Amino acid sequence: MSAVLNTVKQKPSPLKKEWSRDEVQELFTLPFNDLVFKAQTTHREFFDPNEIQLSTLMNIKSGKCPEDCAYCPQSARFNTDVDVTPVLDLDTVLASAVAAKAAGATRFCMGAAWRSPKDKDLDAVIPLIEGVRGLGLETCVTLGMLNEMQAKRLANAGLDYYNHNLDTSPEFYGKVITTRTYQDRLDTLENVRDANINVCCGGIVGLGESVEDRAELLRQLANLPVPPESVPINLLVKVEGTPLANAAEVHPLDFVKTIAVARILMPSSFVRLSAGRTNMTDETQALSFFAGANSIFYGDELLTTDNPLVAADNKLFETLGLKASANTHS
Repeated sequence: MSAVLNTVKQKPSPLKKEWSRDEVQELFTLPFNDLVFKAQTTHREFFDPNEIQLSTLMNIKSGKCPEDCAYCPQSARFNTDVDVTPVLDLDTVLASAVAAKAAGATRFCMGAAWRSPKDKDLDAVIPLIEGVRGLGLETCVTLGMLNEMQAKRLANAGLDYYNHNLDTSPEFYGKVITTRTYQDRLDTLENVRDANINVCCGGIVGLGESVEDRAELLRQLANLPVPPESVPINLLVKVEGTPLANAAEVHPLDFVKTIAVARILMPSSFVRLSAGRTNMTDETQALSFFAGANSIFYGDELLTTDNPLVAADNKLFETLGLKASANTHS
């Protein structure tokens, strides 16, 4: 089992802190400059501020998910144009992984639209994990809910990260999803952690949640027994046919503030700009990096939605003086 990869500078080990609701909400009320300064100062204690970790996400099985997540075009309950496909073959996945590595990605993430995989589903996914890992890339999968034995199988296959987002606060959660509970998600995270797989867990901004809900989501993440090693912060991508297709826009500075609070609460975690970057200006992304984001999904497509072109990302990195991290398996 590989350890969490080292960054260029050795990260100190922060003391585990239990954050209260009031403490986290107070961070959101700080003047913008004070909040971002605090986040950037924290960021520099743990990371090179000019390095960005690059991950690539591939959809290895799409459509017909029985869940009712109101943001998701892969739900069988909504009328969207997502194609239904079985698990991709090894050669197709490895070709994409080779291209991702050549483009600079150090982590290859694979997503499959299941509520929870069956054992035969893992039989199809495990060779993909082993093959991608054999290329020298970190591996991450998101497959839905896992039981204890399934998590152990993935760990034995050498999986580095498992993604399973909390999405939002416990209080707002039921307005977005009814087919699984918040505790179901927490149970999967516990199974992943107990199997010694690194946790990738974050949420979505723009579901119609309040600032208090954003604060509580981040508090839930930070107060896990071990904060997630990777924290994806998604900006809702509104898809026709889903219940959230007409959700209100999020002000870019509110998104940046969410990134900043995530960095302060989870100083040694990678904080990733995930879905929604196609709707962000260069200025919003630059402010997000300054506020502590140090990872992105890199490539022209996410699971079912567009992502900024690699050429556009490279141009932005050049403008900002950022460089891709060169992490390899330890």
